[in-house]
Amino acid sequence: MRALISVFDKTGIKEFAQELEKRNWEIISTGGTYKLLEESGIKVISVEEVTGQREILDGRVKTLHPKVHGAILNIRDNEAHQATIKEEGITSIDMVVNTLYPFEDTVVKTDDFDEIIEMIDIGGPSMIRAAAKNFRDVLIVTDPSDYNDVLENLDSLTEDYRKKMAIKAFETTAKYDRAISDYLSGENFNLNLKLNEILRYGENPHQKAAYYTGEEVADMKVLHGKQLSYNNLNDLYAAVKAVKGFEEPTAVAVKHTNPCGIGTGENLREAYLKAYECDTESIFGGIIALNREVDLEVAQELSKIFLEIIIAPKFSSEAFELLSSKKNLRLVEISNLIEFEVGKQFKQTLNGLIVQDFDEVEFEKFEVVSNRKPTEKELKDLEFAFKAVKYVASNGVVLAKDGATYAIGQGQTKRAWAVEEVLQRARELDGVVLASDGFFFADTVELLKEHGIKAAVSPGGSVKDEEVIEAANRADITLIFTGTRHFRH
Repeated sequence: MRALISVFDKTGIKEFAQELEKRNWEIISTGGTYKLLEESGIKVISVEEVTGQREILDGRVKTLHPKVHGAILNIRDNEAHQATIKEEGITSIDMVVNTLYPFEDTVVKTDDFDEIIEMIDIGGPSMIRAAAKNFRDVLIVTDPSDYNDVLENLDSLTEDYRKKMAIKAFETTAKYDRAISDYLSGENFNLNLKLNEILRYGENPHQKAAYYTGEEVADMKVLHGKQLSYNNLNDLYAAVKAVKGFEEPTAVAVKHTNPCGIGTGENLREAYLKAYECDTESIFGGIIALNREVDLEVAQELSKIFLEIIIAPKFSSEAFELLSSKKNLRLVEISNLIEFEVGKQFKQTLNGLIVQDFDEVEFEKFEVVSNRKPTEKELKDLEFAFKAVKYVASNGVVLAKDGATYAIGQGQTKRAWAVEEVLQRARELDGVVLASDGFFFADTVELLKEHGIKAAVSPGGSVKDEEVIEAANRADITLIFTGTRHFRH
């Protein structure tokens, strides 16, 4: 049996080749892979020795040769094929192991066009596609994480197993080609998704649903509880996006993708209690996302109410033991919650998708447009409120103080109604500040004046900004314009 091994990613390849050698496989290799295997004491044949042709064009042409592709593509039970390869002196190749040049990684690392173009693999995809096409006779391996599984199945390869590996190979080359096309065109947006699981149902029991995943940037594990539902996954995404917007220990409570409480503190327990106090009713049956390890003290607080899901980068053993005693609670660990990037956001619309960058603008560029200037404490509260309102459905406003939301008004078709909502619902108004995701008019300033609120932040940008500023000055209210709108629909 013969294996052709040519990999850019050398992870585990030495050990894999050693196992093949123990099983009396003959190994052919190229370039850097050949050198590594030879230096590791593995008996290996160079591709040049097989083809009688040296590498040319700075390595651009190595395996593009009939003695390579004929060895892969010949059908073993086709008499004409076998007569041809015998006549041409070709020995069949029974396994192809290949990992492609890192085109996408190179695009991220450099803007050098020539360097990026050199990372377009030609021979690799050709070998992969050839082996995958002839999967009944040739095993194709494109992922180092499959090496152990291949070795376990090698002595009894079924057609189903070979087909599974071929499908993965074609998915690999398809994704690779799409990445190249996207880069060169600068216009295409392609999604490479595969079915993760069939969900019990969609938003409602009569709707069928499924969960498709792409490149898994978030290291997510369900540690306890039943399968995540469509609504769970939707809420989980909203909660994670929000909690990632804060550096301090933070807790975010979410219901129907909308925050019902956000709190930050010196520790996670303090942060959670602040989020809880914002709306002690809506949080019931909701989702909590936290950006620090959940210890026993925090778990004891969380266990006092019914929650659907708790998300955190880690759970201590004591916290897990306590929380996992609740049968209907799901515990989700995202170990890289703080580090991973959310990336592009997209929604389905007529005839396609609308795509946008994630809203990551920080509270850095702003202008105090009123006569009254904010105190140091007010400015800190305004920054927190500005961050929180980004995750609220428009028209959205937030009342906040001391790193806690005191009321959240969201999803109103008229901004003044959202303001009225938070003023009515807030458990306390003394010392709170207001943040709005869009500009507001002088009527909002009058409402703030009536309720004793002394500071507000909004994007500004209305043709009536001067009227709003004049109203703020008459009311002796601090008004900050950021110049950045934060709609969320």
